[in-house]
Amino acid sequence: MKLQGRVALVTGASQGIGRACALALAHEGASLALAARNQQKLEELLAEIESSRGSAVTMTGSDQTAGSAAASPAKSAAFVIDVADEEQVKSGIKSAIAQFGKIDILVNNAGITRDQLVMRMKRSDWDAVLNTNLTSAYLCIQQVIGSMLKQRWGRIINISSVFGQTGQAGQANYAASKAGLIGLTMAMAREVASRNITCNAVAPGLIETSMTAVLTDEFKQNALKQIPLGRVGSPEDVAHAVCFLASDAASYITGHVLNVNGGLLMG
Repeated sequence: MKLQGRVALVTGASQGIGRACALALAHEGASLALAARNQQKLEELLAEIESSRGSAVTMTGSDQTAGSAAASPAKSAAFVIDVADEEQVKSGIKSAIAQFGKIDILVNNAGITRDQLVMRMKRSDWDAVLNTNLTSAYLCIQQVIGSMLKQRWGRIINISSVFGQTGQAGQANYAASKAGLIGLTMAMAREVASRNITCNAVAPGLIETSMTAVLTDEFKQNALKQIPLGRVGSPEDVAHAVCFLASDAASYITGHVLNVNGGLLMG
């Protein structure tokens, strides 16, 4: 239980990598502030966390439904937030800090795709991806950093992508947003290192999620040929990396991009 006593905020927590991160952090003893747009999926995740460790859970957000179990050392609460909406980010994280008293760990995971060749890409699709994948990370960091500075301890973990390192045809907006997260990671690492706050990125490769489920079989088969480990990754593979970077075991690592890609990109 190496994260006992810590409070982690995970965005995009209702499914995929974010969901796996939430479950893994809960397993390590952290209290969870879960942020996503889908209330039903958040409720299901809270129930699963409660079932696995018997922690108190509450639900807050735009459509509030309250409910809490008996008090326990580790708690979980969900906040219905669209991270592309600045006011929702501000009010939601303010509520999370009010409820938990602090945020120790921030996992900026929320992300979307709007794939299209640049010549046909609508400005609205560019803006939607950049706002959700990159600007939201800046907004969330801005809201939690005061708590981390005050206690002189913090972990910021940004979920980037191998395509933010290599680029990908038809995903100029997505690749730009994920590359931007890497730059943001390094800038933040330099800004807050003196206060014992680390900032790192995790760059997944091909991971089995709803986002990759829409890819063609031909694309997946060609990608598998380029992965030395010969398999698609799981959300849990990414979650394990996040838990490591959130722990004291990674206290001397900052400004780093941890590749979780089966060897697809090396160096």
